[in-house]
Order: sequence, then C-alpha cells, then structure tokens
Amino acid sequence: MKFIVMKRLALALGAAALLSSALTACVPLVLGGAVAGGTLLASDRRTSGTQLEDEGIELRALSRIRGNVGDRVHVNLTSYNRQVLLTGEVPTAQEKQLVEQIASRVENVNSVVNELVVAGNSSLADRSSDTLTTGRARAMLIDARDLHFNAFKVVTERGTTYLMGRVTQREADRATAVVRATPGVQKVVRIFEIISEEELARVPGKPQAQPAAAIKPLSD
Repeated sequence: MKFIVMKRLALALGAAALLSSALTACVPLVLGGAVAGGTLLASDRRTSGTQLEDEGIELRALSRIRGNVGDRVHVNLTSYNRQVLLTGEVPTAQEKQLVEQIASRVENVNSVVNELVVAGNSSLADRSSDTLTTGRARAMLIDARDLHFNAFKVVTERGTTYLMGRVTQREADRATAVVRATPGVQKVVRIFEIISEEELARVPGKPQAQPAAAIKPLSD
C-alpha cells in the first residue's frame, strides 16, 4: 500500500514538475490549464463544450491582460465553468481592478473571483514551491477513495490553495479537510459550485463520489 501511495504521489509531482519547468521569470502570465483528451476529459463534470469555453476564456483573457499591462504583473488565471479565478501579484490597487475588469469583459465569463495581491512579483522559488504544493494536494485527493479527484481543480498561490469544481456539500467538506492536511498548504479557499446529490446522479456518464448552488469563495 505504501508503494502505491508513493507511486501516485510521484506521478502527481511529476506532472507538477513538468508544469514548473515550463515557467520562467520571463513568463509572468500563466494559464490555469486543463487536461484535454482521454480519461481526464471524459470524467470532468463540465460538458465538453464548457471545457473548451474555459480554455478559450483563459487564452483570450491573458492575451488582453498582457496587451494592457504587459510584464508589470504576475497573474495566474483559471477558468472553471465560466468562473474566473485571478491569483498572483500586481503593483497597485488600480492595476488589480483593471485586471479584473479586463477578465470580466471576456466573452462567456459569468463571474470573477479576484484574489490578486498588491505586492512585488513572487520569486521563481516561491512559484516552484506552490507548484509542488499543488502536486501534493492532488496526490492527496487521488488517495481519498471517497472522492473523484478529477472533479476538482487545484491552484496554489503564495501558500494558499484554491479549490474549484462542481461538487456536493459532502465532497466540498471532505476535499477541504484532505487538502488542509497537505504539507505546504497554509490556507484553503473554496470556490465551489455546490450541487445536490440528486444533481450529481443526473450528470450523464460522469463518475460519482461514493459517500464515506450558489458559487461563493470560502476561506478555511
């Protein structure tokens, strides 16, 4: 059993390492990202059309942010079910508001959660640490037998881990407890779309968690 757990952690951290290796100090704007194709795409609780829309939102929003503020900011942008999460650092409160306005005006965006911090850009070491923490959190979700880890999107910024997804209240609470216990996680912020168990059962062709909607970010 220990070997299986370590193997899963190695796989998750390996994926995180690949993402980290793609980041350099010359790339201040980062896509939230999504895995397209195969099992991960099929087990996502969003429709395939919505998944493509989310990818398009990320590409268009980051392009427009780059066109307006250039390299002055470090912005991570993640879209899930047409809800955009902004994390990272900006020099001023005015630029924080500007980035939110740009993202909110992108086609198909329903809402924006602005978690940008007014501060100097984080170091590459800090970003690598956040990537490692995200990999660990995903590994913990993989090992939680009563959760389907593909129902969650995990983002870590400055030690704060953000959880997104279309999940039941039970799944939200369970995932929060799991991620909170992850080494490196200083704080958990939940940005979930809560659905009922009945709604989950009606999701066609999607795996459902086995027991052990307003969208609102909650800090734990």
